[in-house]
Amino acid sequence: MSTRAKLADANPLRVNECLCLHLQRAARAVARRFDDAFRPLGLTSGQFSLMFALTRMEKPGISAVANVLAMDRTTLTANLKPLKRDGLVKIAIDKEDRRGRHLTLTASGRALLATALPVWRRTHADIDRLLSRPDPATLREGLRALS
Repeated sequence: MSTRAKLADANPLRVNECLCLHLQRAARAVARRFDDAFRPLGLTSGQFSLMFALTRMEKPGISAVANVLAMDRTTLTANLKPLKRDGLVKIAIDKEDRRGRHLTLTASGRALLATALPVWRRTHADIDRLLSRPDPATLREGLRALS
């Protein structure tokens, strides 16, 4: 049986029921909203998340931050480059294990993050208002369970 016949024989693909599609579309839409909100500050949503993660961890290293952000180390390293170039993040060699790197926000990075937090809160509140069912807390709980 050909692939086309197998697909035709199977239950019709129901785009409206595809959880993967809807999660990807929602993730892109949310990222665009935050990117638009952070654009005047010269930040992307990914850069904000990375900088914010650094404030929530003690002695954050590349692997730990990549794990928190659910990204691979290579992607994290690429995302760190503009932040380091702009003087927002400092990357230091681990004194105990010279192969490791510690990440810290610079004073400029902390100042920019402080400016970005109210923008994040407003944008987050706007998105929460769009979510009537399930309530935002239930949705976040469900999404955390998936990851």
